[in-house]
Amino acid sequence: MKNQFQKWVGALATLADRTAMAANIAGTMVVLSLVLVVNFDVIAREFFNAPFRGAVEVVQFTMVLIVFLQLPDVVRVNRLTRSDGFLVVIGHKMPRLSAAIRHVIDAVSAIFMSLIAIAIWPEFRKMWETQDYFGIPGIFVAPWWPIKLVIFLSAALCTIVFVLKVLRPAPKPELIKAPEHEDS
Repeated sequence: MKNQFQKWVGALATLADRTAMAANIAGTMVVLSLVLVVNFDVIAREFFNAPFRGAVEVVQFTMVLIVFLQLPDVVRVNRLTRSDGFLVVIGHKMPRLSAAIRHVIDAVSAIFMSLIAIAIWPEFRKMWETQDYFGIPGIFVAPWWPIKLVIFLSAALCTIVFVLKVLRPAPKPELIKAPEHEDS
């Protein structure tokens, strides 16, 4: 029975990992589109004295998309900004304690991400129904609901990734390699 559960967790983890990677790719595409918008604005300003109207709004809109599209993959590969030096150090001498602490951190993180998803869902529904927008009418406007949806989906996927980290067996402790110094 335990083996079947681990297979199920592994299959779900593979699906969550692929979804997180796809979201990261989408976030990277948003970064590239943002580069194009900013470059277009600079060129249009300099050579045609006609800046891209709404460039500031586009930058604000895309920054949120970039962060939340890439967040699940950051969680997946354990690259969140944090200090886990203590866990690495005790991981060699007390791997079970280190793994237990990691599981607690992942569980708490799953709770926080689920709270974000729960909190943003009503905002998404409201923006979907009202078709509320941000920006300056006549200059540039964009609906709010895509941002709220991306935040919800990102938080939900992060929750799943964190829960799966708790359910998976603990990884082997990392080996600490001292940085190499060159004598000159």
